[in-house]
Amino acid sequence: MAATRRPTLADVAREVGVSAKTVSRVLNEDGPSSPETRQRVLAAVAKLGFQPNLMARNIRVGGPDTTVGLVVPDLGNPFFGTVAGGMEDVVRDRGLTLLMGSSAEDPERERVLTQTFLARQVSILMVVPASGADHGYLKAPRAAGLPVVFLDRPGVGLSADCVVSSNRSGVHEGVSHLAAQGHRRIGFIGDLPVRLYTRRERLAGYRSALEEAELPYDRALVTGAHDQETAAAVTTELLGLPDPPTALFAGNNIVAMGVVAQLTRSARKDVALVTFDDLPLADVLEPALTVVAQDPAAIGEAAARTALARLDGDRSRARTITVPTRLIVRGSSGSPRPAPTSVEVGGRTRP
Repeated sequence: MAATRRPTLADVAREVGVSAKTVSRVLNEDGPSSPETRQRVLAAVAKLGFQPNLMARNIRVGGPDTTVGLVVPDLGNPFFGTVAGGMEDVVRDRGLTLLMGSSAEDPERERVLTQTFLARQVSILMVVPASGADHGYLKAPRAAGLPVVFLDRPGVGLSADCVVSSNRSGVHEGVSHLAAQGHRRIGFIGDLPVRLYTRRERLAGYRSALEEAELPYDRALVTGAHDQETAAAVTTELLGLPDPPTALFAGNNIVAMGVVAQLTRSARKDVALVTFDDLPLADVLEPALTVVAQDPAAIGEAAARTALARLDGDRSRARTITVPTRLIVRGSSGSPRPAPTSVEVGGRTRP
């Protein structure tokens, strides 16, 4: 069975009995046409299901596309999905459509994707920078008037607007909360690679909170993971140390899910946990999870409003907008409790 062919401008012209140029004038409103002809063309468009190629039109007339390009590291991370949702709520009111793509934390893939967006002449370019990326290649498009906004992490090699969370102060508040509960051995599981902006900022917040609480910084308590499986494994390693932590701070939502899974599997309710980023169902876990909650929707909204202001002619210097975090105390961050002990029963070791 032959595939159904998409209707073309020529099909609409044939249906109406006019030239393709006449159909184009009606659809683009760029020339005279009688009310009767306009009505017949629009009726044929509806009948045939014709969709104008907006990209081709914009390239032909030399104007920008009606789209916003957004590059994120991971389409499966709910944090970036919520960022995109906040952004879309703002740009939709201006008749713009959001297009997303994933760099998979690969600088070359990020560059190819941004070049694809540039080729279709997007009205706005938004990028969550991949670790190790250099954005100097965006200098010319930005100088030509393209609004470029970085999210979650600053870009490298380009002075442009950026919207980030209060990473350092947020982690400081979360770790200080654990210290106030009496914890003196607090482990930190950050994202990877270690040069990642958010990892560095959050580790700085961890260290400043320890210093304020007059607790020593122990390198043995600091590790990292970029997926749930590795986070679970390093959790086991930390808790197996000769002098293990009584509390853990998870550096993001993906790490937190791995930590929670491992603590649950090993029945370690004695280990306190605070995470950076709220999680779905965090409040119904047992115990409910204490979090330093970001506001990803607000990040997306702030980025979109900043970009639209640039689109409207704002030529002020590039600025960084910091969206505050919020500590939500639940049951997982209580005072230190004794670790479960094991006894031998019937030849088997049981808790």
